Amino acid sequence: MPRLYGFDDLSRRRLRDDEVDPLRQMVSRVLSDQSNQDVAVWANAEGYRGTLGGEWRDASVGRLLRNPAIAGLRYDEDGELVDAGHLGIITREEFEALREREKARSTGDTTPAYDYLYVGGDSTCGNCTQALTGSRTNAGTPGYRCRPEDKNGRGGCGEVRIDAELLENYVGEYVVAELLKPGIRAQIVKAQDAVRKQAENLQREIEDLEGRQAELGRLYGNRKVSSGALVAGEREIAANLKVARSRLRYAEQMANFSLGQAKDLVKWWNTAPSASKKAIAMLLLEKIEVFPARARGVRTIEPGRVVLSWRRLSGLSGG
Repeated sequence: MPRLYGFDDLSRRRLRDDEVDPLRQMVSRVLSDQSNQDVAVWANAEGYRGTLGGEWRDASVGRLLRNPAIAGLRYDEDGELVDAGHLGIITREEFEALREREKARSTGDTTPAYDYLYVGGDSTCGNCTQALTGSRTNAGTPGYRCRPEDKNGRGGCGEVRIDAELLENYVGEYVVAELLKPGIRAQIVKAQDAVRKQAENLQREIEDLEGRQAELGRLYGNRKVSSGALVAGEREIAANLKVARSRLRYAEQMANFSLGQAKDLVKWWNTAPSASKKAIAMLLLEKIEVFPARARGVRTIEPGRVVLSWRRLSGLSGG
């Protein structure tokens, strides 16, 4: 069985460096409403080939992007997405957007999947600090919202909603303005070096956790720990692995994007893959806080409604 594109081994414990960025760009392009065929043509023109050396086709792009393993996920017996216990190349949110897109294509729904830039904890509710999630309005417009608390106690105050395009354009304007400052590129390169070191440390942390997980299984097999201790230990290790793997995917995205030789930063920003825009925005920003609007239906960002906290790039290595 051939390995999965983006991974260096069948167990998917190692990423293949020269395939990670092409895969992320494929995802960004289809989520920007390009067809699988368009992506295949682009990938072939760039010289990218499949794991067996063949050119990309509509079908092969589709098969790759439908595989949850690219996000470090799998389907359980109930058809639900769960952590697969191995590395992922894209985020869970990106894969769920791919599923939404695929569902829209199969049902003939003309509403394309929306590629939310600032989910997964990048944007938070200014009222209750809950992470904002992507959510369409009743009219079908993409937006961000603070989900109200459910019966299981998950969620926040539910008081914040904002149009996705409005928020993303607002953040983009400030990020581009920051990029235009003298010397910022040199600081970004330095910060990316620090993030790469963080990624190396996270990889070692993951390997240590996986070793502890295996050792726990051996101890249980030798009857040196009880089933209760096994379950509790595995639960704790699994939770720590999930956090570490998520942080690793995030760090890799920030470390690997490239501004290239972009002279016109506004044009670059408007045409860059979503993963690149997200990576550079969150390399520069600590967090994005969104507060409630003063009235419903406001189509501008009022002063103080969106608060951008800028990261100190020189201190990133300690973050």
